[in-house]
Amino acid sequence: MRKVLALGLALAMLNPAILGAMPQSAENFQTKTPIKHLVIIFQENVSFDHYFGTYPMATNPAGEPAFHAKEDTPTVDGLFGGGLLTSNPNFLNAANAPGNLNPFRLDRTQAATTDQDHTYADEQKAFHSGLMDLFPVSVGTAGPPPAGDTTKGEVMGYFDGNTVTAIWNYAQHFAMSDNSFDTTFGPSTPGALNVISGQTNGLAFHNASADSFATVADGNGNFSVIDDSDPLNDVCSGSAQVQMAGKNIGDLLSAANITWGFFEGGFDLTITNTDGSTGCKRTTTSAVTSVKKVDYIAHHQPFQYYASTSNPTHARPTSVSMIGQNGDAGNHQYDIHDFFDAVSAGNFPAVSYLKAPGFQDGHSGYSDPLDEQTFLVNTINFLEKQEDWDNTAVIIAYDDSDGWYDHVLGPIVNQSSSVKDFLTGTGACGNGTTTALPGPLSAGKPVQGRCGYGPRMPFLVISPFAKHNFVDHSVTDLSSIVKFIEDNWLGGTRITGSFDAIAGSINNMFDFPWGWDGEGERDRDGEHRDRERNRRLFLDPTTGQRVDDDDHN
Repeated sequence: MRKVLALGLALAMLNPAILGAMPQSAENFQTKTPIKHLVIIFQENVSFDHYFGTYPMATNPAGEPAFHAKEDTPTVDGLFGGGLLTSNPNFLNAANAPGNLNPFRLDRTQAATTDQDHTYADEQKAFHSGLMDLFPVSVGTAGPPPAGDTTKGEVMGYFDGNTVTAIWNYAQHFAMSDNSFDTTFGPSTPGALNVISGQTNGLAFHNASADSFATVADGNGNFSVIDDSDPLNDVCSGSAQVQMAGKNIGDLLSAANITWGFFEGGFDLTITNTDGSTGCKRTTTSAVTSVKKVDYIAHHQPFQYYASTSNPTHARPTSVSMIGQNGDAGNHQYDIHDFFDAVSAGNFPAVSYLKAPGFQDGHSGYSDPLDEQTFLVNTINFLEKQEDWDNTAVIIAYDDSDGWYDHVLGPIVNQSSSVKDFLTGTGACGNGTTTALPGPLSAGKPVQGRCGYGPRMPFLVISPFAKHNFVDHSVTDLSSIVKFIEDNWLGGTRITGSFDAIAGSINNMFDFPWGWDGEGERDRDGEHRDRERNRRLFLDPTTGQRVDDDDHN
């Protein structure tokens, strides 16, 4: 990127008129922190305990990738305390029979699992007013897979560092949170909307098919999205379609002329896969799950729900150099290969959301932790080799919990009283008025259908500026990502009706140089911190174990 920028500036000195026509570079944008490139890898359907419940203690059976924690590894709020592994409230509650199980380890050979129930209403029922004791009966789905799991108690399963080896290694070398939550309850579409706008309320369009399961009346004449309807007019959408009103972070970035994009596997409809599939039906079969899954999943692409940021025909960018730029045919919506093409060509957007092709997105039922690991490691290894790594931050976050058991009830910062709420009683997540936020179209009045925070989920920051082997206990949620973007690039602008107004900050996961002023970074002695800024960790995409690193901490 810097070489491309230097060449452009040299040409501009010879001919100043060129400067106005040059594509915008992320290096030129003023930022509140040293981060010039933010990459959000947005994965699918994992609760915190499902991946980190026994962190940092792995079983280490013979023949599996071993994980041994550093001696100074901090503890997390996991499953080791309070009898959660031996006398779990879900085991003790007979209402869960015959699936009333204690949490149990899923082996690496059991990476393929059954998709659990993760609807807005049923997740609240599982939480049972904070007792966290109705998971099997409320959201459990019986296997197989894996073989032998034949009750709804499968929802109590968790992986350890012998299966999710890479993500545990990233936690060892960078920063993770054990107190980060889904903004609201519910499945992929609400989570996807929250990570780009911090809100799921206010529809410009919705049809009867969507209203039958995916929306709920908000008490002010409009609706909130609570389930997986598809975006209006996307050529790959199904029959249930909605379109959002209001703004998203892409709107704000475009207005400020900041480069950005959402990059999802399968979005390029011109490609033909090796199995002969193409268009909206491009598919890949996982070697782990043996499931053939479409690469592009419309309800995982949040910017398609907004008319201002949608690319309904999946039009291709006019060139690699225009990826991330305003005014191009792609309208900031691209295939995952476009991200790698652009960065390799020296065109690294300031803000990039990445969505793996279906078989690698981590969603149980068709994806799995091993396919997910391949995507995560290959992506992060690629980024760490870039010249711009020294001012890059990668966030790994998830759209929902899939219903998998987690023992923590997060703070209920936004109450709701709708026919789909059950957290504190039938039709109730609190009283729906005391702490309910307004929506984008509600004229300041509280809206219903956004009970949250929802389930606890993994959240990691991988960056030369991330704290080392650090566990953050600050309360955050998906809209904290929106807030970081707003604060870093947009002067703290907020989105009307969004949780960003009350979101916690992720800044505690970083170790920014003292006295950072947006123009240079120096430590307290005034010396540049190049050693820390160049920290990298390279992993094997198959095993998740270290290959090489220059982690100096």
